[in-house]
Amino acid sequence: MAATLLRIHPDNPPQNKIQQAVEVLRQGGVIIYPTDTIYGLGCDITNQRAVEKLCRIRGLKPDKANLSFICSDLSHISDYAHGISTPVYKLLKKALPGPFTFIFEASAKAPKYGGVKRRTVGIRVPDNAISLALVRELGNPIVSTSVHDDDTIIEYSTDPELIFEKYRPLVDLVIDGGYGNNIASTVVDCTTEDFEVIRQGAGDIEQYL
Repeated sequence: MAATLLRIHPDNPPQNKIQQAVEVLRQGGVIIYPTDTIYGLGCDITNQRAVEKLCRIRGLKPDKANLSFICSDLSHISDYAHGISTPVYKLLKKALPGPFTFIFEASAKAPKYGGVKRRTVGIRVPDNAISLALVRELGNPIVSTSVHDDDTIIEYSTDPELIFEKYRPLVDLVIDGGYGNNIASTVVDCTTEDFEVIRQGAGDIEQYL
């Protein structure tokens, strides 16, 4: 069944539309939704079949995919990440919500995709009202990966109408929350306290160190 396009106001997302999108997630659907950086492909972290479907859409192997978890606040992070020290926690409090993906050692609770135990997890708390409302309503994180563009110059798709045209046979719902950005999040390795930037993106971690 082809996806539907759901327009949601980016600053004041109506609760009934958030519930409509979350119902799709609860039923094992894969959605496309806005973040504070680029549009993401997402599904419920607790639904392994949905995660496998998401990986198929992106042509990724579930056991090798570097998927990130979208959380609504810092309380979820300690569920999936192990060994968050006081300096790291202070950095997170200053930088989040924001355009960062923080890499941590995975806790025992981190999902085992494809039967493989993950050593590390990437965690995001985006500064975007729609994505935060989705996670809060769902009650647990959304597994996410970026929506890439086929264009060789523009790496990420920014127009939700064009994203819908391309992905409607593949996903269950596309949320139109306005134009996205085409710069991804800054990825910061927190497995040591060196805070190594693995990918420079939209966020500047230096201002929080």
